[in-house]
Amino acid sequence: MSDTSSPLAQPFPAMPPIAGVTLRVARAGYKDWAKEHDRCDLTYAELAEGTAVAGVFTRNVCCSSEVELGRDNIKQGRARALVVNAGNSNAFTGYRGREAVEAIMGQVAGALGCPQEQVFVSSTGVIGVPLPKDKAQAGIKAALLADACGWEDAANTIGTTDTFAKGAMATAVVDGKTITLCAIIKGSGMIAPDMATMLGYIFTDCAVAPAFLQQLLSAANKNTFNCITVDSDTSTSDSVLAFATGAAGNAVLGSFDSPGADAFAAALHDVCRQLAHLVVRDGEGAQKFIAVSVTGAVSDESARVIGLAVANSPLVKTAIAGEDANWGRVVMAVGKAGEPADRDRLSIGFGGTWCAREGQPLADYDEAPVAAHLQGRDISIEVDLGIGEGRATVWTCDLTHGYISINADYRS
Repeated sequence: MSDTSSPLAQPFPAMPPIAGVTLRVARAGYKDWAKEHDRCDLTYAELAEGTAVAGVFTRNVCCSSEVELGRDNIKQGRARALVVNAGNSNAFTGYRGREAVEAIMGQVAGALGCPQEQVFVSSTGVIGVPLPKDKAQAGIKAALLADACGWEDAANTIGTTDTFAKGAMATAVVDGKTITLCAIIKGSGMIAPDMATMLGYIFTDCAVAPAFLQQLLSAANKNTFNCITVDSDTSTSDSVLAFATGAAGNAVLGSFDSPGADAFAAALHDVCRQLAHLVVRDGEGAQKFIAVSVTGAVSDESARVIGLAVANSPLVKTAIAGEDANWGRVVMAVGKAGEPADRDRLSIGFGGTWCAREGQPLADYDEAPVAAHLQGRDISIEVDLGIGEGRATVWTCDLTHGYISINADYRS
């Protein structure tokens, strides 16, 4: 975690405990900064027996063993523990990396008396360095003996280049009972939508069948995590996991026909959206949070692709960083997206002020309100293609020299 918070940082919310979830943190010492900053770098979450689990994972083909094993283990639908290592991604490390993950799973499974496939592991940090098994095992041993901690301690521990702890919560009424969702996430760079982007963990006391939890998480992911980008790069370790302990005592949600299913789905989506926005607000070097809203596309998916083309454009992102109302760069990004568009129907705006309508600059366009809008922290870009009903919103941040500085020094 950086010592200097992003100017877009949000305060960590007050989040209650979730019945059936016990959090602990420990020092494994994976990287020198853990010692230098006197911080923990291993997070352990113990889960009640019968906890349902769902997950979405990176589609990066150079993914870590943690992701490969997670994909396999998610199929059995139950979880007893989560371990998150910070400072070492354990990706591109061959059989040694896999052995380290299996050793962690075996150690925790032995302590809990559960099947090894019910232990989920994530790692984040430098690529290409095998996770040291001795440090991992010592860290797990310490975590098993540690006092329980709160959400903010866990959120701080999973971070790497993050500048602030990220958490979100929501509640819903299900089967006459108030259920709670609490979640933490890490992510700051190497952020692009390709399933989930970063490491995120959602915990709820709601009783949900694993298959339905997976359906809901995948749907929420599509319009939240898959609609953010910082730098267009997709990590080797990206994972978002949802755990449902069932401790609230509601009738198990098995489909949208179950009482309260719609309310739970909405709460889950809300938590995912909050987390996604927090990651963008902590984009490496970010000074501005940018929402790109696309309307009038041939489909929602086409609108999303066009929005991402705008959001990923270095020219658009640097123009926003420089507070330059250069709407021509947005036109360029729309045109290169490879999606249906008609130059003579395209409209572009900033902060609710249209700069160009139906393929032409507005004759009475006044740049002053746009310039004022771009001086703020929260920026909106509007794109209307005028050829259909498709719409989408994606979120990104500006591109500053801070991004270069952080990543040029990342391994040191």
